Amino acid sequence: MPALVDLTVVGPVDWVHWGLLGADRPVRRRNGSGEIRDEGGRGQRESYSNNPEAYAWRDGAPVGLVSGTTSGVYTCYTGNGFALSVAANGELRTVRLYAGLWMARGRLDVRLSTGGPTRTLRMEDPHTEHTAEFTVRFRAPKGAKLLMNWTVEETFGDCGNVGIQAAALR
Repeated sequence: MPALVDLTVVGPVDWVHWGLLGADRPVRRRNGSGEIRDEGGRGQRESYSNNPEAYAWRDGAPVGLVSGTTSGVYTCYTGNGFALSVAANGELRTVRLYAGLWMARGRLDVRLSTGGPTRTLRMEDPHTEHTAEFTVRFRAPKGAKLLMNWTVEETFGDCGNVGIQAAALR
């Protein structure tokens, strides 16, 4: 992970950032495609502001310019997590998910809504936090979606959790 992620650069089609305005109000790319969707998930979301990396943008709404926020959202306990989707358009697309965990094992399941195999990635840190940029390249027909679920698979302490900071589409 770079120390600073510029969402304006990595998400020219669309991007979303969570946590700056609290647990339930994301900032989106102004005039973005709206193709990144927060589909909910399980567990109560909480915001935080001590992520190891910072996020910046120059084209957001409702907050237009941010030079570096360390905010994000998280949810605690086994089985809780986040569900996101990204619309397909028939072309090759790249989506980047910026996510992390604290005292937990996280499980990222990625699949297409049209069927096929589910790809699963795991990340674990039983003692402290860990963050990553997950990059997914996909092609599916218009009307299909890439489905991503980032879930707490196991906790190693009180409120072991997974969190998300941003997603960007190119």
